[in-house]
Amino acid sequence: MLAIARQRMLGQSFKKILPAVSVLRSYSSAAKQITVREALNSALDEEMSADPKVFLMGEEVGEYQGAYKITKGLLEKYGPERVLDTPITEAGFTGIGVGAAYYGLKPVVEFMTFNFSMQAIDHIINSAAKSNYMSAGQISVPIVFRGPNGAAAGVGAQHSQCYAAWYASCPGLKVLSPYNSEDARGLLKAAIRDPDPVVFLENELLYGESFPVSDEVLDSSFCLPIGKAKIEREGKDVTITAFSKMAAEMLEKDGIYAEVINLRSIRPLDRSTINASVRKTNRLITVEEGFPQHGVGAEICASVVEESFSYLDAPVERIAGADVPMPYAANLERMAVPQVEDIVRAAKRACYRSVPLAATA
Repeated sequence: MLAIARQRMLGQSFKKILPAVSVLRSYSSAAKQITVREALNSALDEEMSADPKVFLMGEEVGEYQGAYKITKGLLEKYGPERVLDTPITEAGFTGIGVGAAYYGLKPVVEFMTFNFSMQAIDHIINSAAKSNYMSAGQISVPIVFRGPNGAAAGVGAQHSQCYAAWYASCPGLKVLSPYNSEDARGLLKAAIRDPDPVVFLENELLYGESFPVSDEVLDSSFCLPIGKAKIEREGKDVTITAFSKMAAEMLEKDGIYAEVINLRSIRPLDRSTINASVRKTNRLITVEEGFPQHGVGAEICASVVEESFSYLDAPVERIAGADVPMPYAANLERMAVPQVEDIVRAAKRACYRSVPLAATA
């Protein structure tokens, strides 16, 4: 019932607050398009087919086929022993999943939203992330925690938080955040095959979005490397990390050519790609929908200041979610997440094409 209610609210509010995350588009000549939902579903299917140790568990993943239909058809194909519906008890089924991973199985644990993972954070951090180190490498924990993360639409503060910075701060975890269908397929396959615990943060608003993919991406052997970012658009004037190709297109009209980096991996972070780009463009803007304090953008800015400070021609700038719990009202909700115009204004400030932020204070 909770899943049905969330989907109804999403349908009503999606168009009103669509954040900057959903406007980064890849220019590709690929003939086929698939949704992010289809990409995730096919990755799960192929990995379950290839390795009998892989199994799924979570609320409504079986009979209901997933709150967002990511696990559609998998119960029928693989049976209830490998697609396990659980009670509404995140602490319980997450602990069972970690225990199964201790014994060599490869669980994929779904959270209906990562906000609910707070009920299970002790198992994720203390049981999964630290066991390999504390056992001197004797215990591997090949488990994936996946589900929607961050802002949705009209679901309030307790269902809208971004947990990228939380989990990325913990040694022992790998944290991935796919954007498009290629990312979703390649990174989920990599996460399932990895011997360490992986937190896989999806975007609820992008499940139904279609993206072009090549034949290589659709091949069952396709897999993306963990820890490697992708330059979605090359540019020479300013580096933008994380999201928003539409912002780059708008800036180009004003003669500003932005280089857009799709991070893909939050931990490990591809510092070399980010710093190489900044050394070319001499400017940096980070974009994320999480809270500004102690965020992913803050870590990126620190890395650039430590490694490429002498290359900077302007102060680094962070675009982040508002430093408040997510409002429920649609008009306030839109103001609380980064928008394209926020990124455009920041890029113009960095390129000295507008009044500096301090001058307007």
